[in-house]
Amino acid sequence: MTFSSFLTNLVIPLNLCIALLLIGAVAFIARRRKTGVILAVIGVGWALFWSLPASTLWAGGRLEQLYPHSLPMKLPTAQAIVVLGGSTANSRMNWFEPYDSQLANSRVNTAGILYRAGRAPLIILSGAALDGNISEAQMMANTLEQQGVPESALVLEERSYTTYENGLYTSELLRHHHISNVLLVTSALHMPRAVAVFRKQGVDVIAAPSPAQIVVPGDPQFSFWQPNLRVLSASRSIVKEYVALLVYWVRGWI
Repeated sequence: MTFSSFLTNLVIPLNLCIALLLIGAVAFIARRRKTGVILAVIGVGWALFWSLPASTLWAGGRLEQLYPHSLPMKLPTAQAIVVLGGSTANSRMNWFEPYDSQLANSRVNTAGILYRAGRAPLIILSGAALDGNISEAQMMANTLEQQGVPESALVLEERSYTTYENGLYTSELLRHHHISNVLLVTSALHMPRAVAVFRKQGVDVIAAPSPAQIVVPGDPQFSFWQPNLRVLSASRSIVKEYVALLVYWVRGWI
């Protein structure tokens, strides 16, 4: 595990809470009771903060709104659509509601809608095999073919495991196909980092994110300040995104 991966996993709210509680317990046993209590309070406070819908709406919504979702016909045409593998909060429509596979809004579905709307004649799918022998790019291609997109319109990039590699290897493909401008598809939360990576590689990108997921639900009983385990679980994506932005900036990738 790389240091950046360790750091990212450590600051995930539940992980950091447990780690600080354990360290605090050790400190308490070692008669450093004040230190132990402070660490425990910080750990619980960190988890509590990220279990609040208000915190998620503030931090996650801020990233999502940097590149707002647009209807296909309001987007310009491009030479290709680039889709990045991955899933944010299981692609569910709203982070504050139970997962419903029938309402899931995946990146690949967004790409299919853009293609059928005539926004670009080619779709480039980026993502290596995370588990098993089938790459994310191939799985997305299979889905698009089931939706009626011809195989001839699909180009696969199957080497990338990270957003940085998405940009690096996809930009090579784009140069090979003499493509200079693309519609970039990923989740709204992931879009700021993805756009920055591709622009660093010299690609002219137009953000075409999937619909925002961090939005206030229509439930009249919804509370901004009531801790929610579903929100705590989903918040890991927000925290990881902020850490990744910092790491990518330090490494000169954005």
